[in-house]
Amino acid sequence: MDLDAVTKQSALHAKPDGLTLQYGTAGFRTKAEHLDHVMFRMGLLAVLRSKQTKSTIGVMVTASHNPEEDNGVKLVDPLGEMLAPSWEDHATCLANAEEQDLPRVLVDIGEKAAVNLHQDAFVVIGRDTRPSSEKLSQSVIDGVTVLGGQFHDYGLLTTPQLHYMVYCRNTSGQYGKATIEGYYQKLSAAFVELTKQASCSGDDQRTLKVDCANGIGALKLREMKHYFSQGLSVQLFNDGTKGKLNHLCGADFVKSHQKPPQGIEMKSHERCCSFDGDADRIVYYYHDADGQFHLVDGDKIAALISSFLKEPLLEIGDSLSLGVVQTAYANGSSTRYLEEVMKVPVYCTKTGVKHLHHKAQEFDIGVYFEANGHGTVLFSKAAEMKIKQLAKELEEDKKRKAAKMLENVIDLFNQATGDAISDMLVIEAILALKGLTVQQWDALYTDLPNRQLKVKVADRQVISTTDAERQAVTPPGLQEAINELVKKYRLSRAFVRPSGTEDIVRVYAEADSQENADSLAYEVSLAVFQLAGGIGERPQPVNITRNLEL
Repeated sequence: MDLDAVTKQSALHAKPDGLTLQYGTAGFRTKAEHLDHVMFRMGLLAVLRSKQTKSTIGVMVTASHNPEEDNGVKLVDPLGEMLAPSWEDHATCLANAEEQDLPRVLVDIGEKAAVNLHQDAFVVIGRDTRPSSEKLSQSVIDGVTVLGGQFHDYGLLTTPQLHYMVYCRNTSGQYGKATIEGYYQKLSAAFVELTKQASCSGDDQRTLKVDCANGIGALKLREMKHYFSQGLSVQLFNDGTKGKLNHLCGADFVKSHQKPPQGIEMKSHERCCSFDGDADRIVYYYHDADGQFHLVDGDKIAALISSFLKEPLLEIGDSLSLGVVQTAYANGSSTRYLEEVMKVPVYCTKTGVKHLHHKAQEFDIGVYFEANGHGTVLFSKAAEMKIKQLAKELEEDKKRKAAKMLENVIDLFNQATGDAISDMLVIEAILALKGLTVQQWDALYTDLPNRQLKVKVADRQVISTTDAERQAVTPPGLQEAINELVKKYRLSRAFVRPSGTEDIVRVYAEADSQENADSLAYEVSLAVFQLAGGIGERPQPVNITRNLEL
């Protein structure tokens, strides 16, 4: 490790005084102008991680659904998964090191992680369409090259596409071909094969309007759509030619404001969906005959997919385990539908994709989606081999068809991470195969009315939780107060959890009517304010205008 060269090069990517950043689930995210030193240092870290794992590592330059002025970076581990927790700590340490301490911190990480510095390193890099992304990805490359790492710059990619490239390269092409054409061909071939069994029911069934959040998803979907055009026609909106990234559009906007994005014309009963800025989240929605807006979120996506998977699994008669993983934010109606109607086991984890992904890996087939539309389906290696074997060997036509269907589903999911394009194709294939309209899908169950609020506190660490964040352990008396408030309303529940990044406490409440959900959320917010050191304005009763600003 040439520490003199690192010091010289680092001076060209100097860290601003007093800036401290934390590597979280989404990597680093902040204003783009504060990130040059972080990008350079993540190039360094990616080389060390590559040497330690003897694998290709990915670096993605994106801030996902954040405003266009922001940017961010996250590292991708060998099987396309998120960076290991111990290396998140290394990332935070390296990003925050003062210039003079950088060589020492690098050496420390190498020693702590037992990195063989003579091992070759290979890093792949992708970026989104933000104006700042090209220059910042060059800073990553500077970090990689100064430590002698080799690299391939894929340029513009969705975040899930970079995860796919990393997975392909580390499985010697067994998972797929590590090119953008390889990605398009793999997913499209599985989609076309899967939808062959669908009975045609008019063109209107097979057209989808897609809000691309003025982001990278538009570019990639435009390149890809001719690969599957026989099975599905997609119309792109907010495609980046006019509007700003994530501004009044995208999955996060639609989910949080419960209304359609700007820039899309919706007729009643038309199927529409929104990606987020880096195309790793998707939500669906439509207008009914009365012009009422209906959101079909990640909970309903999980319900559709798991109920679809259950049928061929029963048909092939193999005892592969199927489980759905949710967080406390999943609507209570979705949990009841899965457990009581579909008889599918449901498990709850802490908020954050890494917790869901980890739990989903415990099943032969693990389905996970956050309500915000981020999720996928994971097939264990054993389940994958078993299904592919059955697709070849089963003699009875119906059973073989079921196994073949599952084989196509395996190929259609990006198993490395949540992927809006892949999820969209899975959903469209299922709707076509089942002959379902978006309204029929939405009617699987009715969401319980709910409300989310925030309470400012002096110190968020006053609140600690257990039972997948559904019960408050501290401060004393808070959980008891919540329990008493919940008893006042039908079909109700509520929980509180500290934000991971700022001194606020998030409050979630659910009840049999919107009025009751609003009242419960307000009363729980008051309890948090009083018992957990609230600051600023006391919580006020909810009204609709105020809610839209939250």
